[in-house]
Amino acid sequence: MSDRSSLSDKHALVCGASAGIGRATALALAAQGARVTVLARRADRLEALIPALLDAGAASARALTADLDDRADLAQRIESLLALAGPVHILINNAGGPPGGPLLQATEEALLTALGRHLLASHLLAQKLVPGMVEAGWGRIVNIISTSVYEPIAGLGVSNTTRGAMASWAKSLANELPPGVTINNVLPGFTDTERLSSLAEARATSAGSTADAIRADWLAGVPEGRLIRAEETAAAVAFLVSPAAGAIRGVSLQVDGGRMRSI
Repeated sequence: MSDRSSLSDKHALVCGASAGIGRATALALAAQGARVTVLARRADRLEALIPALLDAGAASARALTADLDDRADLAQRIESLLALAGPVHILINNAGGPPGGPLLQATEEALLTALGRHLLASHLLAQKLVPGMVEAGWGRIVNIISTSVYEPIAGLGVSNTTRGAMASWAKSLANELPPGVTINNVLPGFTDTERLSSLAEARATSAGSTADAIRADWLAGVPEGRLIRAEETAAAVAFLVSPAAGAIRGVSLQVDGGRMRSI
């Protein structure tokens, strides 16, 4: 994407923007000239991000502190945002994954929490924001989920289940949204983020190994031979929300260094 103004008339809401892929995505959309609202629980990180967004090229930038687990409060904050800043044209659904562990050991509470944070929060945001996209005749929704949509990852039972539900929700919605409003998924592989580091530490503890050994084992199955950078995933998101990607809807795009074996 070379045109810094390709999103200059668009307002983007990026969830989970305080770190990792969410933060990188917010910066990528800022570089295309979008008005960017960043949402997360950590207000200090969001406020620190605002100057970087403006430096990157955002037409404007604002922070929205909210918790995806508290959907009643989230709904109120989104309504306030719309009243203050106008319609949102680009929605990036992104949230931290649930703790690891075998699916059979997962409690009902763990499943409900994960489904609420990911599926129900995304559904609420879509219901609040899609009407403005429809009125504008243009909109983009991108869900940042996981390659487990295609191949479940061992030891991440709750996450696998939740990501699959998100992909099915998105595919269903892709058939309901009107022309000009699209929804797609980006599936990160092993990405160099705080989340991956915590997973490596947890896996190492349970296996009596080291985090470095766990990472080496993961990368042995990645043809690119390295961790993916958050900026690389953000670049894929930036393309999917661009005017050039208007014919792409309902797809799940892997950004995984070739790890997936399925066609």
